[in-house]
Amino acid sequence: MQLNRLVAFHKTLGDPTRIRIINLLAKGPLHGQAIAGKLGLTPPTITHHLNKLREVSLVYDRRDKNTVYFHLNTSVLNQAAKSLLDLADTKGENIKMQEVNVEKQKVIENFFTKEGKLKNIPAQRKKKLFVFEHIIRGLKMGKKYEEKELNEYIKQFHEDYATIRREFIINQYMYRENGIYELNPEEMWAKSE
Repeated sequence: MQLNRLVAFHKTLGDPTRIRIINLLAKGPLHGQAIAGKLGLTPPTITHHLNKLREVSLVYDRRDKNTVYFHLNTSVLNQAAKSLLDLADTKGENIKMQEVNVEKQKVIENFFTKEGKLKNIPAQRKKKLFVFEHIIRGLKMGKKYEEKELNEYIKQFHEDYATIRREFIINQYMYRENGIYELNPEEMWAKSE
């Protein structure tokens, strides 16, 4: 779950009435009048809170003839809980990073010769980003590169320096101004996930 969606989800849950509605719907679907009656609130108040819960997909409704029943979307609730736990699970993050590093290494071994030449530019985006990141690591942060100098550097890896140079810009590894190239901070680099 994206961070902004997770924040919106938890902001929506920051109301006691909404928590009580979730508690009721966890026991089974109810119509708006029943929820209002059980919580001792007016139907317009319940409608307001149900709309907020619907905005984050925590509640959905089904019509049965003239009555609309509200259901708890447990999969969204579980996903939000899992996302929060994943954020707190640094051990899990370390394992994930190790898996990514192993995958990166396999891609590098498959796409580069023993001499360090790039055999071909991968078609799959994830592999392509691994390859470009490998190449870009040889450049110095804070140094300004003229286009000719950057082309010569890229030629060490592959003859199609123009494509790779363009990919560096597209994927925000570098920025260009007046024919001068400079590395962006690593946080700006395109991510494979």
